[in-house]
Formats: sequence, structure tokens, C-alpha cells
Amino acid sequence: MKRVIVIGAGPAGMMAAGIAAGMGAQVILAEKKPQVGSKLKITGKGRCNITAAVDQDGLIRGIPGNGRFLYSALHEFSNVDLVGFFNQQGLKTKVERGNRIFPCSDNAQDVVDVLHHFVQQAGALIQTSVTIKSLRINQAQIIGADSSRGFINADAVIVATGGLSYPGTGSTGDGYKLAQSCGHTLIEPRPGLVPLVTEESWVKQLQGLSLKNVAASSFTAAGKKINEDFGELLFTHFGLSGPIILSMSRDIGTYIYHQREKVRLKIDLKPALSMEKLDERLLRDLEKYSRRQFKNGLNDLLPQKMIPVFIELSGIDPDKPCHQISRGERHEIVEILKNLTVTITGTRPIAEAIVTAGGINVKEVNPKTMESKLVKGLYFAGEVLDVDGYTGGYNLQAAFSTGYIAGKNAAR
Repeated sequence: MKRVIVIGAGPAGMMAAGIAAGMGAQVILAEKKPQVGSKLKITGKGRCNITAAVDQDGLIRGIPGNGRFLYSALHEFSNVDLVGFFNQQGLKTKVERGNRIFPCSDNAQDVVDVLHHFVQQAGALIQTSVTIKSLRINQAQIIGADSSRGFINADAVIVATGGLSYPGTGSTGDGYKLAQSCGHTLIEPRPGLVPLVTEESWVKQLQGLSLKNVAASSFTAAGKKINEDFGELLFTHFGLSGPIILSMSRDIGTYIYHQREKVRLKIDLKPALSMEKLDERLLRDLEKYSRRQFKNGLNDLLPQKMIPVFIELSGIDPDKPCHQISRGERHEIVEILKNLTVTITGTRPIAEAIVTAGGINVKEVNPKTMESKLVKGLYFAGEVLDVDGYTGGYNLQAAFSTGYIAGKNAAR
């Protein structure tokens, strides 16, 4: 009977432990937190976006950070297989806007419970509040691990410790140190999906304001477009957050990280209207409120909280009667509504990121088995690898697929 240690009881670790035990291996799942699935419980705002309802090419496109490395893993354990797995375990799923797949219960705890039960049913031994301190190797072959409870013999070890995001859930980079001690190289970890920091002070005044159905696009200093998205964003005390900002943050953060250069983000507050149509709409509003002051004539166009900031940006006298607004001033208003521009200076810290970009260099890992090319019997799964995707279930799919492959091959 093969002895396998899985380090980390997140999505990748629990999948790996359950699969390996189900194939007849003697498995110990070691988790340093008092309970399993700490980070999984809070994903998708506590709803858990399990995967995405797209084809395999779509999955790989959704994982710009080394998605091609996952080709074999996704082929062997796809999103269809994953949904089938959860359905078989009694968890019903549903597809929402943006091809996002959630449990019907909208409760991430249900996903954790299903995985926990799966690991126990398969016969793996779960040890919580246990830290793996070091790995033991003999002639480039894993022979076990030193834990806070003593030495554990093993024929294989699966490192599924996560990245550096949300360290309170246990992701504190332990796996990186274990991998480096075995000769693996680390691609510097940085924030993947993360809120963005802005230069403009007026953003703080809008703290807590959420805007739905807006379009945003980002540009380099030279004016080259980086990316764009449509949906909801949120103003914060430091800058911007919300679904579209998190989606865009990966490419923006990567650009800033490599180029050491600020990025311009343009927000279209009225994407459904062309400049001409918006000007006609504005003209109607100004006629409707012709006797009011400019500061009281924008209620139909903008959220109340935004009006003082908007007026300040326009440079128009707030006390000016609406019927006196000139054509040039109208043009200025339309320009700001279509191109509200902020300067992105960086991202929030990695501890606040949903996902970690960077990690164990995938060139040193066999993509068909997730086994180390340097140490026999050493496997990697999940976010500890230099693999990261956009929001929408891509990162969890990567974790489950790599966990499945690692568990299956470690047990062989």
C-alpha cells in the first residue's frame, strides 16, 4: 500500500487526498488550521464559484498565467467532470451570468462539506492543526516529512498549500519554502485578482459607491489598450474594487509590475449611449431643470454621491443656472460621462488578493502527472504552482484538476 502525505486541506488538497485514498493509498491529509477548507468557505463572497461553463479552450483562455500547462489536467478532469463529481456527491449546481457555476444553495460551506465527506469516505486520515516543517529526501526520492507531531513515512508527498492570498486562512507561503528546499525555483509571487490603488484624491469622496453597468478600459502611458470589461465597480478609500476591477487587475497589475509605469483607467458611465445620444439626453435634462442651478440638475444622470465630485471635475460653476450651460460646457460634461479617467499606481497587497500569481516554476513539474522533475514522489497541486486565472471559477477549476491528477499519480 502506497503511503501519501497531502499538505494543505484546500480544494486541491482535499481532491488529491480523496482520489489517492480511493485508489487504495494510505493517505494523511495534513492541515495547519483547526479546520479544512478555510479559504474555500469565503470564495465567491461565500457562495463559491466552482468552475466556468466553457469548453476546454475557454478554460485555458481564462487562465492566462500558464493555462497551457494545464492542458493534460483539464483534459483528464474537466469542468464537466467536476460538476459531475459534485452532483454525484449530492451537491446540485447552477450556471449564472458570465458562465459561472455555483452550488444551488449559494453556500460555499456546502462545497467544503462535500469535499470533507469525500475525503473521509475514501478513507484518508485528516490531521488538523498540524504543520509540515520539512521534507525528507534520499537519493532524489521522497521518503517522508517532519511534522509538528514527528516524522511521517511516505512514498509520495503532495504539496497543496496555496499561495500568499488571505494569509489568515493558512496561505502563508509554506509550500514555496518546502519546494525551494528540494531545489525548485520560485517565480516571485504577486497579487493576481486584487483591488487597484488610484492617484486621484477625489476617489476617496466616493468611497462605498457601487456603479452597475459601466464599461472600463485601461491604457498604458503610450495609449496602448491593456484590457476592458463591462459590469459593476466599487469606489473605495484607496481606489477601485468590484467584479470588473478584479477581472482587469491581473493584466493591469502584471503591466505595472513589469513596466514600473502607471496605468490610465477610463470609465464609461453611460456605455449604452453614444456621445451624440448622450448629448441629446443631457440637453433634455438641462431643459427639464432649466430654472435650477447646475448642481441640482444632474439628479437623473448620476448617483447623488457622485454629483459634487463630477461638478468639480467639470470645472463648471455649481450655482450656474442650467439654461445658461453652454455648448462647450455640455461637451465637457459628456466627455467626463464617457471617459471618467483615473490613474492606477499599483495594486493592494498580496494578502488582500483573491489569488496569487507566481509560485513554483511549472517548467520543473510534469504537466501529465504534477510530479516534480527534480524529486521522485514529490507532487504539486493548486495555487502553489505558478498558474493563475481570471475571476469566474477558473482558479478553482485549476486547483481541482491539478489535485485530481496529483492524487491519482501519487497513489499509483
